[in-house]
Amino acid sequence: MAGNRLARVGEDITMNKLSTKELAEFDEADLDDLLSQLSPEEVEMLAGSVDPDDSLIPPSERTNYKCDKEPTGKLDRKHLINHINEQAINEPDRPELVPYVAGTVRGKKWVPPPPPEPQEDETDQNQEVEVDMDEEFEAVLDTASEDEIVDLAAILGFHSMMNQEQYHASLLNKGKPLGMGWGGITKSTKFKPLPAEPPNDTDPEESIKKLKADDTNCKELNFNNINGISDDQFRRLFEALEGNTKLETLSMANVGLSDRHLDSLCNALSINNNLRTLNMETNSISPSGVVRLLESLLKMHSVEEIRLANQRSSILGNKIEMQLTEIIEQNPTLLRVGVHFEFNDARNRVSRHLQKNLDTFRVGITLRRPAPKVISEAASLSFTLPSQAVSSISPLPPEDEEDEDVDGESGLEPPTSETALPREDKPLAPPPPTSAPFGDEVDDEEEEGFSEDGAEEE
Repeated sequence: MAGNRLARVGEDITMNKLSTKELAEFDEADLDDLLSQLSPEEVEMLAGSVDPDDSLIPPSERTNYKCDKEPTGKLDRKHLINHINEQAINEPDRPELVPYVAGTVRGKKWVPPPPPEPQEDETDQNQEVEVDMDEEFEAVLDTASEDEIVDLAAILGFHSMMNQEQYHASLLNKGKPLGMGWGGITKSTKFKPLPAEPPNDTDPEESIKKLKADDTNCKELNFNNINGISDDQFRRLFEALEGNTKLETLSMANVGLSDRHLDSLCNALSINNNLRTLNMETNSISPSGVVRLLESLLKMHSVEEIRLANQRSSILGNKIEMQLTEIIEQNPTLLRVGVHFEFNDARNRVSRHLQKNLDTFRVGITLRRPAPKVISEAASLSFTLPSQAVSSISPLPPEDEEDEDVDGESGLEPPTSETALPREDKPLAPPPPTSAPFGDEVDDEEEEGFSEDGAEEE
């Protein structure tokens, strides 16, 4: 009796049927005495009513299935799999109630239901919006076409009155799209495939001959996407580049360049002083090879743009980026660098230096332009008069007034016509320079000083 009661209590506790008052009766009870009164069947029943998700109980104790068979031996996995396969092969298939016949449909064929027809609400049809407008507006709207109303709606911002194509067509004054009305549905724009680019037909051997001959018409070479250029052709191409004085742009993107070709290329870049643009993108150059290429540009300072992105290693690393930054900061002619910098410090320093080079380049272009002629008093004396007109011109007063004596007499001799104006046989003072070499700055004060010195010498 006690065992049945305890089992029932265990089931009730598991199912949360007992209240707090009923559980209070078992506070003083000895569980060991109660468990000793249970039979093995009752203990098994009590053990089976446990929480299967309780992690404090072993998994073997949380399952309701208990196998009473004794093991026949050790587990042989291969033997068990073979036994399952043999049993599946030897077991006959279940007979079908309806025999299978090819081409016949068994059962009912699914037919999709017809789409629902839109139901018009009578209340919506009867509702009309009354808007009081002037007679002039009513006359204009009655005679307006659909395109004009669409344009008016676009101007007023009534986007719900038109679809997307009508709205953009009205903004661009293209008229109403074909086949589009008030209830038109905007479809996706049709894809316009572009024609494939023709293959690069540049002949490497012919280009090498032009470089060696220093052809004046060979100012740009494009080897992009040419596969199969041999190492010997690369070597002869870079050797011919050393003595060339006409080539300005060299593009070699996606041609299979690697570090084994850099010796001859770096040697050519350190000798050639006419190349302006170099494109080496999408090749197999290592980060150290990128450093070598930029170092070779420090000797001649002629290259203004270099592109080295998308190489074998997409991430250069902090050490390589700092080396590239220091090399670029030493180059005063680079205007564009095609290298991906991951760190902000290197990116900002390179950007500032390139901007500085670009400003210097613009200043040099401004200084190379011819300066406008300025007419001044000093410049008006730099001309030659005939000897007959010299005698009719009075001498100029002296410019030094600080050397006068107290009596009003000056210690300097008054200038004569021979010293005031140049003669035909006297050389004139050199004119002021109108241009400056590239990169040099000329101050306005220096130019004014030059003109005053020339006037004093005259």
